[in-house]
Amino acid sequence: MIVTALEQCCRLGAWHLGELLVSGSPEGIFTLQHHADARDGLGPDAVPNRFTAPEELRDWVRHDDAGNYRPLKGAPTLRRGWSFRTRSSQDLHRALDFVYPGALANWLAQRSGKLRVVNLRDTLDRQSGMYRVTRKITDEAADRMIGAFCRSDTGCLRTILWRIGAERPVTTLPAGKFDLRSDQLGRAGACVPILCAEPCNLLVAQARAVVKGIRK
Repeated sequence: MIVTALEQCCRLGAWHLGELLVSGSPEGIFTLQHHADARDGLGPDAVPNRFTAPEELRDWVRHDDAGNYRPLKGAPTLRRGWSFRTRSSQDLHRALDFVYPGALANWLAQRSGKLRVVNLRDTLDRQSGMYRVTRKITDEAADRMIGAFCRSDTGCLRTILWRIGAERPVTTLPAGKFDLRSDQLGRAGACVPILCAEPCNLLVAQARAVVKGIRK
């Protein structure tokens, strides 16, 4: 199902997924590259690193341009200077999953009404051990934390689907952060959103730091 959706998207033209530009050709070649390289006029053959195996891309995206490890795959810190080409839609799917794990599966699940969304309070309520203390974070502190941690320009490119609680939305981020039709990088053209259906482990760790008064 995912591979079929990928092929359909590529037949419609180039499209974005996070910091990726995805395209297909009449000859049946699928191409990935950093959107900023394409924006700056660097075609797939003009970049120094040209990959043909998905595993090569998996290793490449582990670090940013400065060599720092990327713990959050949705962070806007994807390395530039590469392209990936394949004739296999299955390999295209694998490559995309190495860059943004589960992004396509979540997108299709949301479109079919099968994606389970979990609010922050529900996530924190099931924490145990050293993270049990996160339950003590106030709504106001959580709102401020999310506004700083999840913002698209410096934090994460995912489109948020969850709320702080059933009756408490996030108010410290722009409306586009929650809009499935909005490109988190403000580009024109087709875009598949990277969905955030539940607060991630890194945000839970940040909540612990907030409650404990730890500066990061």
